[in-house]
Amino acid sequence: MSKLLILNWKMNPATLEEALFLAMESDYKDVVVAPPFPFIEEVGKILKKAELGAQDLFWEDKGAFTGEVSAKELKSIGVKYVIIGHSERRHKLGETDEMIAKKLKAAADNGLIPVLCVGETKAEKDAVKKEAVIKRQLEKGLSLIGQKSKVKSQMLLIAYEPVWAIGTGDPETPESALKTINYIKKLLKTTDKSLQIKVLYGGSVNSQNLGDYLKYKEVEGALVGGASLKKEEVQKMVKLI
Repeated sequence: MSKLLILNWKMNPATLEEALFLAMESDYKDVVVAPPFPFIEEVGKILKKAELGAQDLFWEDKGAFTGEVSAKELKSIGVKYVIIGHSERRHKLGETDEMIAKKLKAAADNGLIPVLCVGETKAEKDAVKKEAVIKRQLEKGLSLIGQKSKVKSQMLLIAYEPVWAIGTGDPETPESALKTINYIKKLLKTTDKSLQIKVLYGGSVNSQNLGDYLKYKEVEGALVGGASLKKEEVQKMVKLI
């Protein structure tokens, strides 16, 4: 697997027409496009080279869960990757490590590739708790997959996204990100060997700085937010992966 670029559109754009245009401009090999739920199926019809992703899922297969979407439903419309545990969901919507673990298991059980987001807040960084926070998020987040999953050979992506860097224009330095990613890889050495794990960086990534992260072989891709909504940025970033 080469370097991977995951485009997280978040709650953008406003219309299907805009989403389809952006999808056409983002349709490259080694790219994952994760649009808002209402646009996923139609965007999937546009993509020929890129893979289709979702920004979240629920852990139950079906039932009385108003507003939620299951792994089976996502898979039925062509979704291959799913972002889980993004800091915006953790901190703005109250997602816990336990909820995230169940979502990871649901994704793995249904053959979707989970993208588990981990990272520290500014307060946790200042208190020198970054490693402890990441260790907890990994241990609890991965606690239900591997041997406990129905899927015995599964790819898993970890996206290190320092919360304080997301959308701020103040990314983690490539050298510091590399150090943290190596720490993550060290923690994951004891994880079930049937899991194929890749680690990405995210947090104010754009075409100007992406190459500084990807030059390290340990950084196996990037999760991109704001820059993924600009076709010129996407075209420049694709050339770097």
